[in-house]
Amino acid sequence: MTQQVARLPKRVGPYIHAVGRRKESVARVYLREGEGRIWVNGRPAEEYFAGFAFSKEYIQRHLLTPFYITGTLGRYDVKARVEGGGITGQLEAIRLGIARALVGVDPEFKKRLKDAGLLTRDAREVERKKYGRRKARKKEQYSKR
Repeated sequence: MTQQVARLPKRVGPYIHAVGRRKESVARVYLREGEGRIWVNGRPAEEYFAGFAFSKEYIQRHLLTPFYITGTLGRYDVKARVEGGGITGQLEAIRLGIARALVGVDPEFKKRLKDAGLLTRDAREVERKKYGRRKARKKEQYSKR
């Protein structure tokens, strides 16, 4: 297994840039001072995630969690470019990217975000299908006679 090095948040012009990952999703997050708007792939977050089984409140609560914990709600605008994976993986990848970018804004946020579990990359991945089996673990039904 290859060891991945955590990419530290870095300043790109007026933005703080960080990367978040979850399953197959990769989110590049750019944070800058603003009014608290969140844009995903060029569209507002509610519009991007609309049509899925998520309510607007669920999306807001999930994406704004790092801001609630650090007390910076409404102070930063977020631009996220996300690709790959499913909708839940993308949502959680953006959340991790936001948390990492906030650490780049103020290193004192790290303890609070880490205690809330928002700086931990969820390493669970889909297990691959094995040959001779129906799925990753499901085998043919055994018949004694």
